[in-house]
Amino acid sequence: MTLKGTEIPDKRYFKIGEVSAITGLDSYVLRYWETEFPLLKPSRSRSGQRLYRKRDIEKILEIKDLLYEKKYTIAGAKQYLQQSKKAHPPATTENYRATLEEVRKELVLIRDLLNT
Repeated sequence: MTLKGTEIPDKRYFKIGEVSAITGLDSYVLRYWETEFPLLKPSRSRSGQRLYRKRDIEKILEIKDLLYEKKYTIAGAKQYLQQSKKAHPPATTENYRATLEEVRKELVLIRDLLNT
């Protein structure tokens, strides 16, 4: 995911300085957001350094957009993210099967159209 031209390099882990450079946010802002947004929980190295994943950066960019572009308050952004989480439940095997079945039906239709 990119947000308004923000390209996230293809790496497994990012240090806080790298995340700061990618997102344009100061390190102290990232640390503060960890206290405000429970979904931001970077893992830690043995030395205690924060290690962010790509999905963490994507969430940070989403929060940044909500706060800086859409002018949400922190409380409003929290509420928005909670509602968004409820609207998009985590993927389950059942959901995957239903999606795969839909894709299979579409592919059969395309095959039939190509064969006629």
